[in-house]
Parts: sequence; C-alpha cells; structure tokens
Amino acid sequence: MLVVDLDGTLLRSDMLHETLWDALTRDPRAGLRALGALRRGRAALKDALAQDTTVRIETLPFDPRVIARIEARRAAGGSVALVTATDQRLAEAVAAHLGLFDEVHGSAEGVNLKGAEKARFLVDRYGRGGFDYIGDSSADLPVWEAAERAISVGASAAVRRQLDARAGAQPEHLPPAQAQAAAILRALRPHQWLKNVLVFVPMVADLAFDPRSFLLSLLAFVALSFTASAGYVVNDLLDLSDDRSHPRKRNRPFASGAVSAQVGTALIPLLLLVGAMAALAVGPVLLGVVALYFVATLSYSVKLKQHTMVDICMLATLYTIRIIAGGVAIGVVLSVWLLAVSMFMFFSLAAVKRLAELTDLEAAGREVSRRGYRVEDRAVLSQMAIASGYLSVLVLALYIDEPQVQEKFGAPWLLWGVCPLLIFWISRMVMIAARGEMHDDPMIWALENRTSRKVMLGTAVFIALAVLA
Repeated sequence: MLVVDLDGTLLRSDMLHETLWDALTRDPRAGLRALGALRRGRAALKDALAQDTTVRIETLPFDPRVIARIEARRAAGGSVALVTATDQRLAEAVAAHLGLFDEVHGSAEGVNLKGAEKARFLVDRYGRGGFDYIGDSSADLPVWEAAERAISVGASAAVRRQLDARAGAQPEHLPPAQAQAAAILRALRPHQWLKNVLVFVPMVADLAFDPRSFLLSLLAFVALSFTASAGYVVNDLLDLSDDRSHPRKRNRPFASGAVSAQVGTALIPLLLLVGAMAALAVGPVLLGVVALYFVATLSYSVKLKQHTMVDICMLATLYTIRIIAGGVAIGVVLSVWLLAVSMFMFFSLAAVKRLAELTDLEAAGREVSRRGYRVEDRAVLSQMAIASGYLSVLVLALYIDEPQVQEKFGAPWLLWGVCPLLIFWISRMVMIAARGEMHDDPMIWALENRTSRKVMLGTAVFIALAVLA
C-alpha cells in the first residue's frame, strides 16, 4: 500500500489555509468565526471551514511528480490511499477529482489525522511496515518511522536529516520544485517597491538634499516597501481562485503553489513588524501614516477594488499617501500645489491601469472585468486618464509661477521645460495602454520603459538646472 499525504505533498499548498482565505474572500468576518471554532480543536476548525468552502479543486496546484508516483504504483498493480489531516469532505473531493485513490481518510470532528495520530491510524489499519509513505514535514516523522519505505517531498534540510537518522530503510527525497527563497522573494513583489520612490518627492520639492533628510526618507521607503509587500501577500491570498484562472497571474507564487498559503499567512505579520520598526525609527507620526496606508491597502484588497470608480480613486489615494509619508519623514508641510498635482496625476495613472486591463480583456474576448468595468468603458477611461493627467500639468504650471517657487529656484523659468515633457509622457502612456502594450502597473512601466526613463531624465535635468543656475 502506498499512502500519500495531501498538504505540502500531493498539493503544493495546504487546504486549511486555502479554505481560510477562501472564506475571508467571501466574508471578512470569517476569521472571527474560525477562531471560535478553533477553541474546540483544529479538527473543528477544519470542519467549520470545509462546510461552505468554494475552493475549486480542479484549479489547485498539484505536484505532478507525486501524481506520477501514484500512477506508477497503480500501473504496477499496487493500491494507493490518500490519508491526510485535511477534512474528510475535502479529501474526498480531491480524490474524486484525481480518480487515483483506492481509499480516502481525512480528519473529522474530534479526530485530527496528523503526526502521531496518523501513525497510529496507519499502523492499526495496515500494520507496522505494511505501507510506504510520502510526506513533507516534521509532523510526518512518526509516520515515516512506522512505514516500510519513506519518501519526502520538498522537505526542509532539517527534516531530511531527521528522517535519514530515524527511518528504517534509506529514505528517498524529492527536492522542492523550485527554490523556496526565490519564490518568496517574488511573492513580495520587490519590483513594486519602485512605486515607493515617491517618498523622496517632498525632499526634492523642498530641495532638502542633506544626509539627514535622505536617511529619513530612506527609512520611510523601507517602511512602506515591507508594509506594501504584506498588502501584496494579502491580496494574492484573497485572489487565489481568480489568479489560478488567469493566463498570466496563475504563475504567481501562491497561485502556482511555489509558496504555500501557510507560508504566506506567516509572512504577513513578519513583514508588518519590519515595516513598523522602520517607521518607528523615524517617529510615531510616520508609523501612523504607514498604518493608514496598510489599512487603506487592506480595504482596497478586501472590498473597494470590487467597486467601479471607487477602486481608481483608492489607487490614487494610495499613491498620494506615499508622498505624505515622505513629507512626514523629513518634517515638511506639504504644499497644497504638490498635493493637487499628485491627486490629478495619480488618478490618471489609476485610470490608465484599468484601461490597460480592459484592453487585455477585449483581446481575450471577454466583456466584463472582475471589477465591474465593461470593454465599452475604454473610451471613457481614456478620456479620464488624459484629462486628469493634463490637469496635473496645468496645476504644475500655475505652481511654477508662485512667489515661493521664484525665491527657491535660481532660474525657475527652466521648470517650464518639465510641462511639455509631462504632456508627451501622459499622452504616450495612454496610447500604449489603449493599444494593449502595457502589461504591468503604469508606475512600474514608467520606471522600466526606455522612453519613459528618458522623459524622467529630462525632467531631472530641467529641475537641476533650475536649482543650480
């Protein structure tokens, strides 16, 4: 008999956290109900989450290497059993989908088939040494000891050493499908940290180029980056089902199973702690702004992104909060003009983001997005993006003529060179999004696109000349 574990073995994730995040997607209060069920034990928690889960079994990331082992054993005339700590109903659903198991045994109310409990169950049913076992974690060590042959899948180095020392026959180890550290780094989306360079805008606007201002802005950058990564993890865990049905997003670390939902859940408080410590190193006010940013991000991920136009306004707000954080970090009062430019510019960028998504949607032959936009809304979104972007340039032009700017810059008239560059940049960005050639966030595209970088360089040159002249 070949006995196969589910979580982390046959499945490159774990059903407890998959069902938990599925429940939170549908109802944020599900977390409180889960805590209530946990008081009666982990089996009761699994039972409560399994009762009304909408997790689509057919989209889950199964490990093809384990499936190949199962098929080989069946082809040789052997029997295979799925024995897991996952709830019995979910285990049966997995077995029904795959059609590879002769027996299915999962946890039920009061019985959590994990660790020593699973080992006792298997020994009672098949006898000591009467089965081979495929597992993945330290909880499986008692089971491997009772098995005739031990096979680990993606186990840590520490677990492999313990298994080598305790198992009877020489164990076999299947390595992780890909490097866990690299997959976790991808899940944090470090390329998205580029957006947080906005915290340096107040420093540039105030011409505060001293080391202290740079260090404080850098700490704000670190605080927002780690807090943003926590938000990205939450967003990806909430979007698991949708991402697995998306042609590109299904390759994201959590959707593909490169990083399990359990690891993602543990990452969130760790990332928030690092972000909070960096913010607190600057001061409690910045900590408050960073906390506001995370709450806004969470609100967007859980609810607001599902509402047409509200999502665009919220994205613009998140961009603006980054600039506010930069101002708080160096202790400057942000100009109303700067906030107005930010508001219009970031609304434009958010509209461009939705425009690009709708263009991709049309190319895929679909009519309605997950956020309620329709393909025919592309023209309206394009107009919004252009109008708001041009308004930001208008506000900037009026700002250049302010007396305080005239006093601060040696040659303020050179700042007028920034305006046509921005008009060109906004117009080109909207056109590229409308053509379906923008496959990333507009801010990331702006920082990675060659022509866009030339515009930024030109802008920096005009500002530098205006300061130094």
